Amino acid sequence: MSHIIECDRVWKRYNHSPLGIKDLLVGKKYILEDNYSRNWALQDISFKIEKGISMGIVGPNGTGKSTLLSLLLGTIRPDQGKISCKASIGSLLELGAGFHPELTGRENIYLYASILGMTLYETKKKLNSIIEFSELTNAIDNPIRTYSNGMITRLGFSVVIHTSSDVLLIDEVLAVGDKRFQKKCIEYLSEFKRRNGTLIIVSHEMQVLSDICDIGICIDMGKVYYQGSMDKVILYYDQLLKTKDS
Repeated sequence: MSHIIECDRVWKRYNHSPLGIKDLLVGKKYILEDNYSRNWALQDISFKIEKGISMGIVGPNGTGKSTLLSLLLGTIRPDQGKISCKASIGSLLELGAGFHPELTGRENIYLYASILGMTLYETKKKLNSIIEFSELTNAIDNPIRTYSNGMITRLGFSVVIHTSSDVLLIDEVLAVGDKRFQKKCIEYLSEFKRRNGTLIIVSHEMQVLSDICDIGICIDMGKVYYQGSMDKVILYYDQLLKTKDS
């Protein structure tokens, strides 16, 4: 089976600010590298994903998980290495990304759908279904600035799943909102996978990853700590956290 996504020895550097006058005169102070001060966001990341396979990404905060999703989506480019994708990608990487606070929920559906590559005809055809899935019928004509984080997530997720994407990138957004809607989203993702869709999910919800994902990757300090079956990745991640706490 051919690989739908391939990440080959990818490196991504942080855009640190240039040296100031003081640094040039007395030398830049050395700071011990940690998750928030290292020079490289990601170092030598490699993996392959086949069509219909779901992959979970875990790791401590600030370790490069969201950066990796942005690289896969193509919103940023690697400094070294290569990423190839042989499919259309839909994503929900940041709460409220693509929405305008002064526009209504309905207007933002059209805006966000156009950003995701849907035509006006496609959006009109799917509009009622998008609103119905979001369960925001009573608030759909109110400005987005009046929405809670959970409502924004509902609307964003609903638009994304109505695109014709072969791959979905999901970043932590399933943790926002009430449990019933989270369950509804997870059920959709499971159905998407059964239809041979490909999922890449960043989450701290280990049970969700265990239920949905076939394979996984654990990242620490921008490097691959372990990759393999999702259940084994979760075990290694637990060991990593215990090591950091000790």
